[in-house]
Amino acid sequence: MSEAAPAPDEDVLEPELPICDPHHHLWDRHGHRYLLHELLADTGERDAQGRCHDVRSTVFVECMSMFRADGPEALRPVGETEFVNGVAAMSASGGYGPTRVAAGIVGLADLRLGAAVREVLQAHLAAAPERFRGIRHAAAWDASPQVRNAHTEPTEHLLADARFREGFAQLAPLGLSFDAWLYHPQIPELTALARAFPATTIVLDHVGGPLGIGPYAGQADAVQAQWRRHIDELATCPNVVVKLGGLAMPINGFGWHKQAQLPGSQALAQAAAPYVQHVIERFGAARCMFESNFPVDKVSCSYLVLWNSFKRLAAGASAAEKAALFHDTAVRTYRLAD
Repeated sequence: MSEAAPAPDEDVLEPELPICDPHHHLWDRHGHRYLLHELLADTGERDAQGRCHDVRSTVFVECMSMFRADGPEALRPVGETEFVNGVAAMSASGGYGPTRVAAGIVGLADLRLGAAVREVLQAHLAAAPERFRGIRHAAAWDASPQVRNAHTEPTEHLLADARFREGFAQLAPLGLSFDAWLYHPQIPELTALARAFPATTIVLDHVGGPLGIGPYAGQADAVQAQWRRHIDELATCPNVVVKLGGLAMPINGFGWHKQAQLPGSQALAQAAAPYVQHVIERFGAARCMFESNFPVDKVSCSYLVLWNSFKRLAAGASAAEKAALFHDTAVRTYRLAD
């Protein structure tokens, strides 16, 4: 299938609104390069008036990129942190513009190592002492072969596994948070984890991964109803915050990546509204943050259009709520200087 044409040109909405993008990746693999220059081309995309979104800083989230080629298997993911910390240092030099890329870093450690994972966590911290903020060990799993499981090849009920929880217990003492990537039927498992570890900050990625493919295709009403019940229960856990985004992935079932022309911000906002508005209502703006999930979501939209859609979704929010949703919650959660 040929690549879809971009959406019609749009003016940047509220260009003065400060943004911290708390979720993106960097990689160079399989013929696809997305490194500092590619990210900055997206964050700095300009409209006809020469305006762009005011992206002040970003947070990198693990994607199994640039692992060490040798050495102990458990420590190989530290190579990703070393790589990203170098990119962050390039950005921090000021030579690539004002955006501070990867001001925070979320890496990967296999929490199934149990208490032994502490050595890996300490190696990550040593590799990026000023930027390393947490771990993501993806748990996204579904019984359907039509739904691809996470890149970490998780087992079913990973979050309840005793060894995983032994490893998870090492995070809070080191001041590290946990990013949770799972699918919507698994949200109750995250709620149980959050209640078992109330001192650990947990960040739910991509509004909890509502599925719209395989057995979930054509079941939007049922999916949303189940998802809402799960979200309502999760919201009772004060140690959980939520990333608002990741809904432009093919797994969500909107099919934008198959269309002849990519959607504009109005269409994106309309599709995301049932999820984003419900999360904000239940969690409050102080526990929510918009995210790009680039370059993964780039298959369905441009960076400029995506953030315009977020600004449409937040149109009725107060100035303080907008500050939280677009910047302050992310900066506080990941303890950034910005």
